[in-house]
Amino acid sequence: MAQLTSMTGFGRAEGAHQGWTWAVEARSVNGRNLEVRFRGPPGFDGLERSTREAAQARFQRGQITLGVQARRAEGDQALVLNEAVLEQYTAMAERLAGRGFAQASADGLLALRGVMEAPQEDADAETRAALEAAMTVSINDALDALSVSRAAEGERLAPVVIGLIERIEVLVGQAETDAAAQTEAIRERFTRRMNELAPDAPDLADRIVLEAAALAARADVREELDRLTAHIDSARALSKGGAVGRKLDFLMQEFMREANTLCSKSATTRLTAVGLDLKAAIEQLREQVQNVE
Repeated sequence: MAQLTSMTGFGRAEGAHQGWTWAVEARSVNGRNLEVRFRGPPGFDGLERSTREAAQARFQRGQITLGVQARRAEGDQALVLNEAVLEQYTAMAERLAGRGFAQASADGLLALRGVMEAPQEDADAETRAALEAAMTVSINDALDALSVSRAAEGERLAPVVIGLIERIEVLVGQAETDAAAQTEAIRERFTRRMNELAPDAPDLADRIVLEAAALAARADVREELDRLTAHIDSARALSKGGAVGRKLDFLMQEFMREANTLCSKSATTRLTAVGLDLKAAIEQLREQVQNVE
């Protein structure tokens, strides 16, 4: 059964093969589309392609960062001195010493990046392919763990989303009740104003009826309430799960548009107050659905 899935999560996996050990960590946060960032050890270029394909097979949206940290066993890592890099550092150290800086020490030079390095891997293509395949298994395991983590976060998110939808439904019901009293409130307000400004005007009663009816028509929010009710039904259906984040994003815009119109048409403080509470609830729901895949 489908359920809401979050775009936030974490997964980790470890592996070992042919004297190598590695750890894979996958993290994801919110994103409008699927974006995959890969960081891996040099010389394993095929891992990035495998990572992107594996992520695309599992996820629809989110910014996913996957890193592979790999190292060879100590016995296999006899370091060698890079003479060319050392000469460059030595020359720079001598120029600085001529300007009054302290002399560079041997251990300080050897600790500089690139001076001491592991020899280039001389394994044949078949051996390297087997090593990449083993690392790819761990990458898939980490992405599977990430998927489980995102699903668990989505399971926690679902009742929050449903609760806010129900809150919006209650407020729309209150708005319907308050909107029904708008016509009488408009008539009373207009009658009072006309009696203050032109108490002796001819056909005053007829003018009051016509003008009050026109004002009530402009303040009618029935259409907005009907659309809000339809949006509630759509949001409730979408909250049952699946990759519905984009649809919910769009629906939040429609919710807010109707709530804004409701407030602009309000002719009573009660309806305005309900409209403002409605906008606040919609904004809270919008913030939550930003995390839905």
